[in-house]
Amino acid sequence: MMSMTGKRARVSATGAIVMVAGLAAGGAQAQQVVVQGNSRVDADTVRSYVTGVSPEEARRNLIASGMFSDVRVSQSGGRTIVTVRENNTINRVVFEGNKKVEKSTLESIVEAKSRAGFNPAVVQADVERIREVYRRSGRGLAKVTYRTVDLPNGSIDVIYTIDEGDKTGIKEIHFVGNQAYSEGRLKDLMTSTEMNLLSFIKTSDVYDPDRIANDLDLVRRYYLKNGYADFRVVSADARFDEGAGGWIITITVEEGRQYRVGAVAIDSRLGGVDGATLRDEVRTEVGDIYNAEDVEKTLTGVTTEVARRGHPFAQVRPTGERDRASGTVSLGFIVEDGPRVYVERINVRGNTRTRDYVVRRELDFAEGDAYNRVLVDRAERRLNGLGFFKKVRFSNEPGSAPDRVVVNIDVEDQPTGSFSVAGGYSTADGVIGEVSVSESNFLGRGQYVRLGVSAGQYTRGVDFSFTEPYFLGYRLAAGFDVFSKYSDLTRYSRYVTDVTGGQLRLGLPVTEEFGVTLRYSIYNTDLKIPNTLKRPYNDCSVPIPGYTQTWPAGTVINGQNVSGLAQYPNCAFDGEASIALKSSVGSTLTSLAGVTLAYSTLDNLQLPRNGFYGELKPEFAGLGGDSKFFRITGEARYYKELWEDVIGFVKLQGGHILPTEGNNLRITDQFFLGPSLVRGFAPNGIGPRDIGTTDARSNALGGTTYVGGTLEVQFPIWGLPRDIGLKGAVFADAGTLFGYKARRGFDVNGDAIINGFGPNGCNFNTFSIGVEPECVNVRDKPTLRSSIGASILWNSPLGPIRFDYAYALTRDEGQKVFAQDGTFLGRVGKDQIQAFRFSGGSRF
Repeated sequence: MMSMTGKRARVSATGAIVMVAGLAAGGAQAQQVVVQGNSRVDADTVRSYVTGVSPEEARRNLIASGMFSDVRVSQSGGRTIVTVRENNTINRVVFEGNKKVEKSTLESIVEAKSRAGFNPAVVQADVERIREVYRRSGRGLAKVTYRTVDLPNGSIDVIYTIDEGDKTGIKEIHFVGNQAYSEGRLKDLMTSTEMNLLSFIKTSDVYDPDRIANDLDLVRRYYLKNGYADFRVVSADARFDEGAGGWIITITVEEGRQYRVGAVAIDSRLGGVDGATLRDEVRTEVGDIYNAEDVEKTLTGVTTEVARRGHPFAQVRPTGERDRASGTVSLGFIVEDGPRVYVERINVRGNTRTRDYVVRRELDFAEGDAYNRVLVDRAERRLNGLGFFKKVRFSNEPGSAPDRVVVNIDVEDQPTGSFSVAGGYSTADGVIGEVSVSESNFLGRGQYVRLGVSAGQYTRGVDFSFTEPYFLGYRLAAGFDVFSKYSDLTRYSRYVTDVTGGQLRLGLPVTEEFGVTLRYSIYNTDLKIPNTLKRPYNDCSVPIPGYTQTWPAGTVINGQNVSGLAQYPNCAFDGEASIALKSSVGSTLTSLAGVTLAYSTLDNLQLPRNGFYGELKPEFAGLGGDSKFFRITGEARYYKELWEDVIGFVKLQGGHILPTEGNNLRITDQFFLGPSLVRGFAPNGIGPRDIGTTDARSNALGGTTYVGGTLEVQFPIWGLPRDIGLKGAVFADAGTLFGYKARRGFDVNGDAIINGFGPNGCNFNTFSIGVEPECVNVRDKPTLRSSIGASILWNSPLGPIRFDYAYALTRDEGQKVFAQDGTFLGRVGKDQIQAFRFSGGSRF
């Protein structure tokens, strides 16, 4: 038994050895891979895809590698035979038909590259990527195909052919579930707009998912600002409709009810800090409509105050208890010690252009400071408000210790430069055009730079501006302006000016609503009075050779009626400038220092609906130069939405200037006003006038004091699509300008006075003598001017355009003038009327 057992063991061992040997031989044969058809790809590279896998898996792997257009794997005689057909090598990638999208943009998104292997699947995926780029840029019907061109040595050109088609933007935006605010109001909040007749010059109607997401946040913040604490966006569906030729966007919202503030309390749990002492930082009161922005401002204000008192780790938590039955929310702010967590590191990522310090200076914390979520949120809002980034996102990650945190700031730069061509027309300046280049993030440093050149019928100029928003590392906006401007004012007066100079400014934001700007300006004004055959406005002083005029009817000189005669010089009746204006001819250097105090609670700086804006500007001229005066001007505006889209507007304005050091004011230092104070009057149409001349366009003298007020109601025009931007308005203006304080006497005629001596022994009346006066005969009455009217306002993509029609209710009718024989010659010194006023501009 023992021998048989041993024999069977030996047989088993021998069989095992033979089996192992056979398996080894089979494995060796299986690993013999023969590669056929390859010319550029190394055989060992092919074998690496085949070894250790089944033939079918090997074939799939080789196809997926993108190196081959066809692969066959078979086994024969213990060998694996791999037959491949290599893809061609791409010589170059070409784009045809692209006009609206830059070649560099397309090159950055396609995966087919020069010197890479041609893979039909990759190229087809590139076709879809190109289509998506066109969809995002408002060309949703763009067609993209590709073809290849065979070249020697197995290389090819890949050519993408693009039919861009017409613009396909946002056709419709719909809101579902809104009851408190109309669909039109919610659309107005969005930066995305629907396509209309102006789509050929605007880009806001291009569908951009990121912009839509930002618009939804604007809508959400608007509801939260107006008391809808339960508001939420349920869904936002964007669907491309080929039949409609654009995107249909449907936004479903859930408003909830509007809440008012039922109670406000501050619960301070910090030692030595009484909650009552923090009450001044609370921005909301009992009975106010709940406003989420006021809650955010309160959090920031309380956090900053307690940190100033020595509690850097304090946390301020808002609480809100809603009472849906009464529609009130009780607000609480709990101030307590938070965890002692420090900011270990701040990482700024994604900024390819903007410098790191531009991002970091918007933070109220740095490495090593206490971590505070309220300050982090405020920094995020500030960065989003800069306009430098398409996206800003804050995130945290654990630091090297439990009490350390790393703050990550991910941003995405966006273009901040612009080239603009602007044009427009106004009754004051005529047709005017401007070309400008601006950059709000110059060289990635956050600086603002602008260069503009303008030219028009009655004006031309050039200006350059530079602003550093963080001067010397502080939140101070420092900058300078350099300018040169020529203005032809002969339509409303009788002179032209060239003003060249510059300004230094320093802005100090005291609070979010209140700011102070210090200014220093120095400029030279060169005033000239034209004196040509077409514009003989100075021929009394400088006669034009061979130029005569006939005397108007009723003219009597030394008892002789000279009506219709031409042998007498008639300089005073052809548009002669006032002698007061002539005294200002030449260059005047003004060195002026001033301050602007501005306070604003406007909800929108461009198109305000609610809020207050006020500014006060005291200025002193006399730090060298020729002008010596103190001037102060002010303006206050209050907006109130009376009903949805019906805006009430009240404006008060005023100013006063007085000479210093016993000097006389220059006539050009005084205020010259018209429709900017009371619509319905011409530029320079109101105020003191020289009644020593009958030319209404030459006798405006300016005044030292003005006051005015405006009441206006703006409303949508029924039946017109809201996104066209047309509105109507009705208004009432009232105001006055008075107080001539410049020189009155000028010795220009010597002893050649024929008649009409004034109280100072000089001639000041030329109506019956036909010679230049030596004194200014001033009519200066504080008559209240008033008007009513209607307007059409267009917030067009070309810029704001406004047309006003005003009817003057009250005005200064001037002084009656009679000839020596008692003939009534008319009125002098009366206000100049201008019923129609048009102003507008464009930027595209």
